[in-house]
Amino acid sequence: MPYLAGIVLYPIKALDPIRVRAARIVASGALEHDRELAIVDAEGRLINGKRNTLIHNLCTGVNWDEGVVYLDTRDGGSSAQFHIDRERGALEAWLSDYFAQPVTLKRSTEGGFPDDPKNPGPTIIGRSSIETVASWYDGVPYAEIQTRFRANLEIGDSEPFWEDRLFGALDENVCFSIGDVQFEGTNPCQRCIVPTRNTKTGEPTDNFAEIFRARREATLPDWANRERFNHFYRLAVNTRLAPSELGKMLRVGDEVRL
Repeated sequence: MPYLAGIVLYPIKALDPIRVRAARIVASGALEHDRELAIVDAEGRLINGKRNTLIHNLCTGVNWDEGVVYLDTRDGGSSAQFHIDRERGALEAWLSDYFAQPVTLKRSTEGGFPDDPKNPGPTIIGRSSIETVASWYDGVPYAEIQTRFRANLEIGDSEPFWEDRLFGALDENVCFSIGDVQFEGTNPCQRCIVPTRNTKTGEPTDNFAEIFRARREATLPDWANRERFNHFYRLAVNTRLAPSELGKMLRVGDEVRL
């Protein structure tokens, strides 16, 4: 029986993950504290790995109980910590200095800043899928692939790409549950340039996307709806949740049922 093997949150969009044993569903259907904070430039555009390679050198952490953000750099530069609310000005000044441009820190407690606003539920991937993708590359280990694709919920005891069962034809969502939380699977997640780069250095992996597309097409399971793949640079499944799921909890070990 497939089960929920891992829950991963990204407190600051585009930055470091944290692993938790349980997570609460918020109003949008997202997980509490996932992408709750986001750094934006003077024009309101997100600072992320697609646009700014300095992201890769920045290490972050958040203590939600104390309301504190921790900042450090991988190259041994400056480090600091700030209260999210009381020291917001100093926090934004530190980030502006780091990115060499004026930036602000935005916060959304009831839905965060999802990659797919139409389907803001947690993204889902099988751990066996991560293992399979890692096998396609020399020198790119499981943990690195895991971090590059930045999924929220990891499924254990499943075949590679089992999660492709969680979407159907266009405009046909698939209903399933994890524990007592009801989901709708909507589509295979289209990937961007970020997974092609080393998460710590920003260095690109040669032919990453080309290899991925070829191997993904060759290994597409019979149960996957092929018409949903206008290209094969897709991995993990986007979801949405009904308002009735607000406040429910997901826990590591919960069974996944179609």
